[in-house]
Order: sequence, then C-alpha cells, then structure tokens
Amino acid sequence: MTTDLEVLGQAIKRAQYRNHRAMDAALREIGVSLVQWDALRAIERMPGASGHELAVATFQSDQAFGTLANRLVDRGLITRSSGHGRRLDHALTESGREALAEGRKSAAGVLEDLFAPLDETQRAQLLRALRDLTEGSVGVN
Repeated sequence: MTTDLEVLGQAIKRAQYRNHRAMDAALREIGVSLVQWDALRAIERMPGASGHELAVATFQSDQAFGTLANRLVDRGLITRSSGHGRRLDHALTESGREALAEGRKSAAGVLEDLFAPLDETQRAQLLRALRDLTEGSVGVN
C-alpha cells in the first residue's frame, strides 16, 4: 500500500497546528506569545547572532524579526547593541531569561500532552524521520 503523501503532509500540518495553538495558549498565561518565546529561545541559543540569523532560525523575514525584536526591547525582554557594521547583536535581559524559563515550564506540559499517544520508541522514530526530512534540505531553512 502506498502512503498518500498529501494526507501525510496534512497530518504533519495538523500536528504542528495543534502544537502551536496549545503552546500559544499556555505561553499567553505568562505574558508572551509563541513567536516571542521562540525568539527568546533563539537569542539564548545563538549568542551574538545577527537579526538575519535570528530571523532564519525563527522562520521569519528579516523585517518581521526586526519588528518583533523592537517589541521585545520595548517590553524589556532583550537588548540590542551595535555589532560589526550595521549588524545589531541581541541578548536576553534578566526579565527575558525569566520569561524563557517560565515558558519552558509551560511548554513541558503542552509537549507531554501532544506526544502522549506515542511511546518512547515511536517518539524516537518520529524524531529521526522528521530530521531525515529537514536536515540538509536545499533551499529550505
């Protein structure tokens, strides 16, 4: 039997949509959106990264990430400082680190619920399959 790839793609999208809605709802309780929390994670993970690098890491355009970063600065969650040339370096503030930590607590429960139907072997298989699909993709970041 051949797998219907359109159905497979829709199933991946449904899982992602379910995850995003649940994560966004949980994170809003601590005062950040999923997009904001994702930016905080990227800034923590990539110290000294440029806005462009952070935009790519968070699946946004440079302009969208710049607007988001401005909002995060206004909220006191990150700082931006001059880097080389026109580059701006981004760093978490203490408030940003606290929001990130609280977000991780919220995310843990959401992710446990999302993946509850899968046992550990299935989770590992899914992770391997998704990595096979995404690592080394040409033209897709």
